Amino acid sequence: MTQATLSKSPLAKPARELTLRGIILGAVLTVIFTAANVYLGLKIGLTFATSIPAAVISMAVLRQMRGSTIQENNIVQTIASAAGTLSAIIFVLPGLLMIGWWVDFPYWQSVAVIGVGGILGVMYSVPLRRALVTGTDLPYPEGVAAAEVLKVGAGGGADDHEGEEENRKGLDAIVAGSGVSLGYALLAKLGLVAEEAARPFRVGASLSQASTSFSMALIGVGHLVGLGVGVAMLVGMLISWGVLVPYYTHGMAGAADIGAVIGETFKLKVRIIGAGTIGIAAVYTLLRVIGPIVKGISGAIAAQRTRQAGQGATLALTEQDLPIGIVGAVIVAAMMPIGLLLANFARGGPIEAHFWPVLLATIAYVLIIGIVIASVCGYMAGLIGASNSPVSGTGIISALGIALLLAAFFGRGIDPAATRALVAFSLFVTAIVFGVATISNDNLQDLKTGELVGATPWRQQVALVLGVVFGALVIPPVLSLLNARFGFVGVPGAGPNALAAPQAALISTLAQGVLGGQLDWSLIGLGAAIGAVVIVIDEVLRKTGKGMLPPLALGMGIYLPMALTLFIPLGAVIGHFYDRWARRSVNPDLAERLGMLAATGLIVGESLFGVVFAILAGVTNSATPLQIIKENPWADAAALVVFFGGVAWIYRRVAGKVGGRAGRI
Repeated sequence: MTQATLSKSPLAKPARELTLRGIILGAVLTVIFTAANVYLGLKIGLTFATSIPAAVISMAVLRQMRGSTIQENNIVQTIASAAGTLSAIIFVLPGLLMIGWWVDFPYWQSVAVIGVGGILGVMYSVPLRRALVTGTDLPYPEGVAAAEVLKVGAGGGADDHEGEEENRKGLDAIVAGSGVSLGYALLAKLGLVAEEAARPFRVGASLSQASTSFSMALIGVGHLVGLGVGVAMLVGMLISWGVLVPYYTHGMAGAADIGAVIGETFKLKVRIIGAGTIGIAAVYTLLRVIGPIVKGISGAIAAQRTRQAGQGATLALTEQDLPIGIVGAVIVAAMMPIGLLLANFARGGPIEAHFWPVLLATIAYVLIIGIVIASVCGYMAGLIGASNSPVSGTGIISALGIALLLAAFFGRGIDPAATRALVAFSLFVTAIVFGVATISNDNLQDLKTGELVGATPWRQQVALVLGVVFGALVIPPVLSLLNARFGFVGVPGAGPNALAAPQAALISTLAQGVLGGQLDWSLIGLGAAIGAVVIVIDEVLRKTGKGMLPPLALGMGIYLPMALTLFIPLGAVIGHFYDRWARRSVNPDLAERLGMLAATGLIVGESLFGVVFAILAGVTNSATPLQIIKENPWADAAALVVFFGGVAWIYRRVAGKVGGRAGRI
């Protein structure tokens, strides 16, 4: 029996898993990755996934120590991943500075907001694990990739010569994919090839744009998520850039800076439509998974009864979550600090006029919207991975919801001072919900990794809580340091190098639009209508067995910039044709696994480089610390040759490792 098989037996001796040295290493990685992620996210509006880099570093460190196991390495990546994903709170909190409510980030108040929201997200993830991880066939590309890295690093549990040879080929596929991905990212940062390309163009009297990031990781993600999700995202992009952008820029073709016009149109109109599509798709998704969630809760209750009967040792590994009684108690208990935080924040403002009704309604809102957001974010992560999920879209939905709730009490268009106070309260509530969103978005990836490497769910859930605590303690001082050194765009006194924090600015603007009465609700309505049509199409396709068109994936295609998503459908197509070839090869199982491992390597290399680059950028106070060529007229042409040449090379290389002949890929 392999190590993974043994670990799944309820009678097997438990492997070394939740250890002090693993917790310490996870905490150290948390500090490094969180600081890097906060800086990068505030600078360019993007964060990087930390689970795979943490897994690689953990294996390198713990391998030097006696008795390390794949499960122990998994705990390290779980801690670092949970803390790293909490960095997405930067998409909300800086908004409180932008509207002039805060002048800095009060430490303990910020810690409490981040920590309570994150722990609530962990608790919501417990029943969701049964519904969305063990109970579905969602691809979880990053969770699968992290598991493959851990298994290859641990030797894959091979117990014979043939297994050892397969593991060697798997390691080679990951290393080769990582090398190609990291190498291209380095060349791009040096300025030798293009990192991204964008071409605005005129369509009669309208405008549009084609753009992409030359990201090997997106190719890898596309391979892992599959053709159905890739096609849905492509359709969303076509709606966004082939229909909506040209429609809303009609008559603007004569503008001097068409790139700026397109950018503003996409941000202020098309993204709001995309948020509406995501919103209606979220409701649809919740209805689809409500049955598995209820079943998961029932299973958790049954498992607790088994423990209470003294038969806990007989539970299968997949049933060993945190006891559902503890989970429920923590969720209820969390409402107390949330209430205290909200009450303290509201003191002295217009909310005191309806203090108790508003406070109780807001607590109920956090409790209910938290369940919805956790479910939807977990589903999105299962579809396309945590890194590529539009978590800021759920932040927009949350901000709109709480702003509407406040408008029901206080009306719209009230005096500016009162409006500013209500906007600040909306952002504060959104920050709590955002903690739930980011953690559930990431946690289910981690729990998928744990399932694949034979981890104990409850130990991993404890590690997730530890990761939240470490992240909550680290993020506020990093935010304060960056505020003191750079400031934020839109904040009085911000210097020339002020950080943009684009998502925080957008969410703040939307909350102000709701409470000030200026928000164009027709955009949200149009997005919801698009989502409703897609839901009908998806249902018809599924019932007739002709495929699927996941509404959430299509909504992401509308909402996310084309540069961040174009290569995901391309990767899905490449993966589809590779898998078709693999099924005709002399060893189909090995061929498909090597393709998956090569795709994993593409994600690993770019993720590792992202960590190093973010640290260099912070240390040197430069967004381009490695650049040696500032203006390279050949960058785009070189990018096409090097990028696609690298992708072709890695797939031909892994195909050659299969052996035998099965025709061309």
